[in-house]
Amino acid sequence: MKTSAPTPDFYDYPWQPLATARIEGSFLQLTWPDGTTYDAFDLWLRENAVDAGGVDLATREGIMDPAHHVDGPAASGVEVTEHGALRVTWQPDGVEAVYHPGWLRHVADDQHRPSSFLPDPVSWTSAIGEPPTYDGASVLDDPDVMAAWSTDLLRHGIARLRNAPTDEDFLVDLVGRFGPLRDTNFGPIWDVKADVAMAGSDLTNSTANTNLRLPPHTDLPTRETPPGFQFLHCLVNETEGGNSTMADGAAVAAHLAEHHPEHYEALTTLNWVFFNRGPTIDHRWSGPMIDLGVAGSPLTFRAFHPVRAFPDMDQADMPRAYAAMKCFSATAADPQFALSYPFAPGDIVGFDNRRILHGRDSFSSGGRRHLRGTYIDQDEVRSFVRVSTRRALATNP
Repeated sequence: MKTSAPTPDFYDYPWQPLATARIEGSFLQLTWPDGTTYDAFDLWLRENAVDAGGVDLATREGIMDPAHHVDGPAASGVEVTEHGALRVTWQPDGVEAVYHPGWLRHVADDQHRPSSFLPDPVSWTSAIGEPPTYDGASVLDDPDVMAAWSTDLLRHGIARLRNAPTDEDFLVDLVGRFGPLRDTNFGPIWDVKADVAMAGSDLTNSTANTNLRLPPHTDLPTRETPPGFQFLHCLVNETEGGNSTMADGAAVAAHLAEHHPEHYEALTTLNWVFFNRGPTIDHRWSGPMIDLGVAGSPLTFRAFHPVRAFPDMDQADMPRAYAAMKCFSATAADPQFALSYPFAPGDIVGFDNRRILHGRDSFSSGGRRHLRGTYIDQDEVRSFVRVSTRRALATNP
């Protein structure tokens, strides 16, 4: 029994034979034996004909120029093969294309969307006690640990590794498993030390390189698209104090919307100019502190007072903007929302830089404290988790 057909991607789909297929105007109505139906638009199917003028077999990318689409119904014939695949004859050239019924079924089941094969986000407060934590010593050698850790990065917005090697290059190897590191004015990989003597450099000029307290914030709100995930690797910590703090911005925003709707409205609608100052850099972006974006885009917090430079709003709105900002900052630092934990050598914490509000208590200037950090785009982590999930499902259907 032939149970294979090329698909427009590189996944192995379970073979789910069709029961019937018929043309209904510009749609092909597909039915499976369990009663599931899907109306596939004919031009969309034509564009997805693999190795038949729609999708290139080598790259699995579309090659059909929309200017060449036919006017009116495009299918002249349709049938279900003896093994349950879909065969369509296209006009005006009579090209035949065969479609994998499992691939069609995954579209019918809505498994083709950006949220597919990703965990549902879970909002949390300090009641969780600690971030989800995994063994850092085995993460690079055990795909299950890597998959579980990265899945929790998306589910909770934060996940920790303990007992990882303190090799300075370990973080690059680890995060590189997801994809390319996000370069910024700090470089693709950067060090966080209490080193105020370096404050004149455009690469290290940051409040993070002091022993001062850092209130809850997100990094680089000065960018059109702030970095997606941030990773911090503790190499040395001989100081006293300096606990890291983490609060789930999703929980903070929900609390503000319910209990302080007037502040929530100001935080989501009134813009500020955020500005990275440096001898050789000038990054600026204007946006609200809680950026809801467009439908389907990630929740983005723009909250870091050292780089919040100018109100970008009518003067009449400034008093309520400052009142809302005060409420926001106090709520994010409230023990009800904020986790607090020390960094130990070998700890690696990854977190969603656009969702999680991170901070740090002040610490003693004596002794060494050295963290390495990097950023990566959210797309890379999502891609990794989707592929890991699909492989696991294929192994254990």
